[in-house]
Amino acid sequence: MAVAENAAVDRRTLLAYLVAAPTLTVAVRVGADTWAPEAAAATPEAPAATPAAAPAALPDLLPDLGDVLILAGAPTAHLLTLEIAEDGTVRFGLPRAEVGQGLTTAVAMLIAEELDAPLDRVRVRLDDARPELLFNQLTGSSNSVRSLHRPVRAAAAAARARLVATAARQWSLDAADLSTKGGAVHAPDGRTLSYARLTARAAAPRTEKAPEAPLKSAAEQRVVGRPTNRIDARAIVTGRQEYALDLDIPGAEPAVVRRPPTVNGTVEKVHNTADVRAMSGVLDVVEIPTGVAVVAKTFGQALAGQAALRVDWGAGTVDDLSHEDIKAKLRKAAPGFLPPLLVEHIDAEYDFAPVSHAPLETNSAVADVRADRATVWTAAQSPIAARAAVAKAVGLPAARVDFHVVQAGGSFGRRLFFDAAVEAAQVSKASGRPVRLMWTRVDDMRHGRMRPPTHHKLRVTHTRGKPLSLQHRVASVETDVGHGVGDAITAGLTELPGGNETLAQTMFRLSMRSPYALGATAQTLTELPLKLHTGSWRSVYSGTARAAEEMFLDEVAAELGADPVAFRRERLKNDAQRKVLDAATGDWGRELPAGYAQGVGFHEEYKSRAAFLVELDARDPKKPRVTRAVIAVDVGRAVNPRGVEAQMLGGLTDGIATALRAGLHFDKGLPLEGSYSQFHYARQKDSPTDVRVHIVESGDADAEPGGVGELGVPAAVAAVGNAYARATGTRPRSFPLHFDVDFEPFPR
Repeated sequence: MAVAENAAVDRRTLLAYLVAAPTLTVAVRVGADTWAPEAAAATPEAPAATPAAAPAALPDLLPDLGDVLILAGAPTAHLLTLEIAEDGTVRFGLPRAEVGQGLTTAVAMLIAEELDAPLDRVRVRLDDARPELLFNQLTGSSNSVRSLHRPVRAAAAAARARLVATAARQWSLDAADLSTKGGAVHAPDGRTLSYARLTARAAAPRTEKAPEAPLKSAAEQRVVGRPTNRIDARAIVTGRQEYALDLDIPGAEPAVVRRPPTVNGTVEKVHNTADVRAMSGVLDVVEIPTGVAVVAKTFGQALAGQAALRVDWGAGTVDDLSHEDIKAKLRKAAPGFLPPLLVEHIDAEYDFAPVSHAPLETNSAVADVRADRATVWTAAQSPIAARAAVAKAVGLPAARVDFHVVQAGGSFGRRLFFDAAVEAAQVSKASGRPVRLMWTRVDDMRHGRMRPPTHHKLRVTHTRGKPLSLQHRVASVETDVGHGVGDAITAGLTELPGGNETLAQTMFRLSMRSPYALGATAQTLTELPLKLHTGSWRSVYSGTARAAEEMFLDEVAAELGADPVAFRRERLKNDAQRKVLDAATGDWGRELPAGYAQGVGFHEEYKSRAAFLVELDARDPKKPRVTRAVIAVDVGRAVNPRGVEAQMLGGLTDGIATALRAGLHFDKGLPLEGSYSQFHYARQKDSPTDVRVHIVESGDADAEPGGVGELGVPAAVAAVGNAYARATGTRPRSFPLHFDVDFEPFPR
């Protein structure tokens, strides 16, 4: 092993480790202080014209949630590896999940850029669960590209430097005189050596210091920053992409679970196990903690057996509650405001219904549990925690569990939970055979994870038309974070201010901050401890909380006689924010037909910012439709602009859906929605045909990428709500706006 040694490591230094092997393998280590808390602590400059330029609220002085998770993963960043095989193929093990966000494409672009290799020669595979990575194998909080950006580039640059040094020795030339392009090293006299021809020699052990491997500047980049199609797009659209249930695992038989008629109900007695076992194709019937599983030769036979089961069920945890009951409890839980002294005030309240993650691929996993070991295949955003949970569930040491991560057909936070993997392992152990466990769509809607319902109370105090303070009190059903994120946050906060807050309070504080100078700003969270199947839905707290603030801001502007865009622009804290708002609102105020209106929303999170302008047709207020959208986004360095555009379109669609029609109704402890026909997520007909996404350059040539996956939802929800208010003259208070049970619920 030859090690590149540096006498000193500053916050931008990366040490490359070159490992002798049949392939050239490069690992990269990030200096311990690569993450710079001082950068996160910089207080944005408040506009001089705003009297509310008081000291920034405490959250402005803290890092964001992505920073904390990046810091937690930094100690194991040196365990990431890149390989160049003897055929010139570049392989990288990605310790993150690909759940549709295009991460494998972005990482492949970073590698191709620094290595000067063709993009189509780069292969990014998802790493198995690797417990040695600790908190560095967690996908969430929009931190994947942010955390991998420099380590991946450094690994590729180190490999390129090693290949150049090898070619220089072979040609007896100075390495500084050589160049790289198209997966080959080029000499000034026209000679070339492909990486494939060099890799075996480059991998040979050497004793001299490894060559320096500077990273390219933004001006030198030719791949990064260019709109690029996803590397897996063809496989996805042609059906060749493999998801968990597509894997050809020998002997794995289909399995489905009969679930209780209420959330968290339990099995008391199964009356006809023998009869169901005797049905055509049925191989076994087994009880597990979450229900009764039927294993069969086909999924059709398993479903038939499941439907035939007669089970007595024990009570669940919310059997007596409806969605109206939950809303009332939340309204009561959020503290009210006292009458203000000597100043005027504006108050508003908002409610948001629970929302299903509803990924296209339902929850599924394949498991093969033997007496002495277990193997699981599934999509997972927190595979280390998932592996530990599987091991505990089947009574094996974690070291005896192999956990393979598979690409997911959507997530939006759902794959942070690993219930399918645990259930598949339990069924496999009880049945004594490998199984392919699939949740039905009804299972996923009714027993899957959901964004918690929330209630929001907001107040702005003002005098002489100038805001003095913003108070925002959020009441939410408790968000379940039992998926490994909590430990990572705790680790990341060891050297940061935190106090003795709960994990939920810490997550809320690190992800919620106002981009406006509105005077003293206080945002607080009260959690209602109802045992629902909640989880981190896209944008987590800000998806409803910042959306509520953005809609409230329109009300405040109207009350103070100001234009909502001008009001925002005056109070945004820095020029970067105003630049994004300006880019989105160039058509603000244009003439529209009667019944149409524009709405705007702004959001900043994870070192990125976005503004949405939508136009909405509300001529029929019960059937509003967004007809046009302009989106401006600043994500620092956009690795793949096409991927950023896709994320913004996804945020827009989520915003349209959850603002207008998509939500879950509870009735006697169970959601009524059981299919896409009942859960009214936005369809193609609900989406605007005219959408323009402007990627705003940050102006910093050395800008690092910001987060983008969760950025778009809050501003999109707010823009739709604000457009509806302007079009109809009615301020919406409860979302989704049209929330009817216009379907016949499936049997319980």
